[in-house]
Amino acid sequence: MERLQKVMAHAGVASRRASEKLIKEGRVKVNGSVVKEMGINVKKTDLIEVDSIPIVQEQKYYFLLNKPRGVISSADDPKGRKTVVDLLSGVEQRIYPVGRLDYDTTGVIILTNDGELTNQLTHPKYGVEKTYIAKVTGLIDKKAVSRLEKGVVIDGYKTRPAKARIMDVDAKKNTSLVELVIHEGKNHQVKKMLKSVGFPVEKLNRDKYGFLTAEGLQSGEWRELKQFEVNKLKQLVEEA
Repeated sequence: MERLQKVMAHAGVASRRASEKLIKEGRVKVNGSVVKEMGINVKKTDLIEVDSIPIVQEQKYYFLLNKPRGVISSADDPKGRKTVVDLLSGVEQRIYPVGRLDYDTTGVIILTNDGELTNQLTHPKYGVEKTYIAKVTGLIDKKAVSRLEKGVVIDGYKTRPAKARIMDVDAKKNTSLVELVIHEGKNHQVKKMLKSVGFPVEKLNRDKYGFLTAEGLQSGEWRELKQFEVNKLKQLVEEA
């Protein structure tokens, strides 16, 4: 069950506020009866009409892409650069990425036309975990890891506590591999966090989005999410 104005908005009739106006004006019917009161809930099987024209609820689609380097995390790009949407060849529905990955960052990104789930997954209050693997310059130590876990100040903002661990240290190449799990999605956040503790990022990959990984997908490959995966994403939001 969902609010009538919300269903109308998702079907592309009008914004929620404009949909409420249509309801107040008596222009909306549910199962043949005019509805004027706010807050009514409807089922997927209910017949909703606006000015006697039935509305069709947009079918929701969910995809997972293993984003390669050099691709923009956007539905389109004014400069004509390749976007994540361009990589989903054969998908005719209008979809858009959930959040962003930097131009040179690789890994898991979700694309969908579900606006509500997109808003929930990207809103910091829900705190869905995102796991990154970073190759950094320098031999990182436990002191730096502890600072990352407690939160560091970037752009005048202190990051929320994170999880961090050292995966590998290469003394010959003067590089380290670090796993960092965050619950936010500030602009260039992972790069800025690691730089703030003295270890600039050379390469960055998002290894997990919640429980989702790019396992089985080569760089640039994608797949449609299974229904149980979509349900689990929604459950993550609800539990938060």
